[in-house]
Amino acid sequence: MHLSSRFETVTLVAAAVLLVACAGLDVVRAADAELVAGFAVTDISPQVGGVKPVWLAGYGWGRAATSVHDPLFARAVYLRDKQGMEFAFVSVDLVGLQFPQVEETRRALPDLDYLMIGSTHNHEGPDTIGIWGKTPFQRGVDGDYLSLVVSRIAEAVNEARAASRPVHVAFGTATDESLLGDSRKPYAKDGVLRVLRFDDADSGATTGILVQWNCHPEAMGSQNQAVTADFCYATIQQLERKYDCKIAYFTGAVGGLMAPPDGRFKNEAGRTLREGEFAYAEAYGQAVATLAEQAIESAAPITLTPFQVAYRSVAIPVRNGLYRTARVLGIVRREGVLWTGDFRVADRPAIPILNQTYAVRSEIGCARMGDLVTVAIPGELYPELVYGQFQEPVEPNVDFPDAPLEPTIQQLVPSGKKWLLFGLANDEIGYIIPKRQWDLDPPFAYGRTKPQYGEVNSCGVDVAPIVMQAVAERLADLGLTPSSN
Repeated sequence: MHLSSRFETVTLVAAAVLLVACAGLDVVRAADAELVAGFAVTDISPQVGGVKPVWLAGYGWGRAATSVHDPLFARAVYLRDKQGMEFAFVSVDLVGLQFPQVEETRRALPDLDYLMIGSTHNHEGPDTIGIWGKTPFQRGVDGDYLSLVVSRIAEAVNEARAASRPVHVAFGTATDESLLGDSRKPYAKDGVLRVLRFDDADSGATTGILVQWNCHPEAMGSQNQAVTADFCYATIQQLERKYDCKIAYFTGAVGGLMAPPDGRFKNEAGRTLREGEFAYAEAYGQAVATLAEQAIESAAPITLTPFQVAYRSVAIPVRNGLYRTARVLGIVRREGVLWTGDFRVADRPAIPILNQTYAVRSEIGCARMGDLVTVAIPGELYPELVYGQFQEPVEPNVDFPDAPLEPTIQQLVPSGKKWLLFGLANDEIGYIIPKRQWDLDPPFAYGRTKPQYGEVNSCGVDVAPIVMQAVAERLADLGLTPSSN
C-alpha cells in the first residue's frame, strides 16, 4: 500500500496532451469523440471443501461455507473515447474489496486512466476484511483468494477491452421504494434504480447493461452456508435472458439500513417467503430485474464524452474501538496513517497501538462523462446523504444535534446532469452516517434503551462530513458546482 499519493492533472483536447502536476490530485480530460465500450465477466468463486475453510462475511463470525449455490463474478465495463482515454468500472460479488487491493489491481492495469471497483456488499461471499473468521480473535481472510480476485479483475478488464466496439448509450431510471426495507429511524430510502444501456453503433443490438440499485444483498440471512451472490444472481439472470447481453450490477446507497422487505413475496401455494430461503432471494432478485426492465425500456440517449475524472486519497479517522482492537490483534491487516486532523493528509505512517489516533487511507473519486456524473463512495452511504431527507427538527437525545448538515449528492451534482452513485467503491470503510443522526451515548433517541445498529460498523462520527466534503471538492475539481450546468 502506497503511503503517499501521486498527484497529476492530465488534459487532452483534440490530439494535444498536457501533463501538469498538482498537489494530491489526478484530473483527466478528453475531447468529445466516439465512445467504445466492452463488457466481460470472470468467475471469482472461492474453492469450497478444500484444505482452507471459506469464512462467509457480513454477519457474525464462525460461518464456514459448505457449498456453492451460484458462482461469484467480477463484471467489467470498459470505456474508451476517440482520444484514447480508458475507464473501467468493475463490480465484484463481495462484501467489500478494500483500497489496498484496488491499488494492486490498478498496478496490473497501468494503461487505464481510471479504474473503479465496486463491491455489491454481498453477505454470502468470502471474508475480504478479516473480522468474520472462525472466532472474534481469528482472521477470516485467505490472502491467496484476494490475490486471485485481483488477477481475475485484471483479466475481466482486459477481456472487456478486447471485446469493445463503438456504441450508443441510453440512460434510464425507474422507482419503487416498496422494494426496500429500512430498519433504522428516520426512514429514508433511495428507491431509484438507474441503468446505462449500451447498443452497438452498427447493428443496434444491445451489447451490455449497467444496473445500479440500492439494497444490501442479504436475502439469504445469517444462517446460510452456501456461497451465493444473493438476490443479485437472480436479477442478472433474468436480465441476461431478456436482453441476451452481459450485465454489470452495482450497489448504491445502502446504509441506514437498506434490505429486501419482509412479507412481500409468496410462493405458488401462497406461503410467505422468508429471509434465508433461496426462493425468497430469487423472488426479490426477479422483482429488481423487472424494475430494471422498466428503466431499460424507458432509457433515453445520453452522451458520455468527453471524459474527465478527479480522484484523491483521503484519510478516514478510525475511532471505532472494535476496529482499532482488531487492527492491533492483526485481525484487520491494513496499514494505517497518522490522523492529523486534516482528511487531505493521508501519507504519514501510524503504528498499530490502541492509544494512537490513526486513520486509513481511502479514496473519493468523481467522473464527468459528457452528460453523466459518477460519484464513487468508499462505503455504505446513508440515503439521507443522497437526497437530504434529514429529520427536522432533529430527534431529541442524538449525540450531536447541532452538527451542520452535510452537503448531499443531489445538491452537489449540477442540475441537468444525470448521475450514478457507486457505493462501496474502491474501498469498504463501513457505514457513513449523517452526524446529526449519530447516537452512541445514552440517553438514546426514539425512546430506545440502546443505540440503533449502524454506529457499531462505522469508523466514526466524522466520516460523513469528511466524505461529503471530499465529494464536493472532487466535483469542483471537475468544474462542477451546484450552480453550473
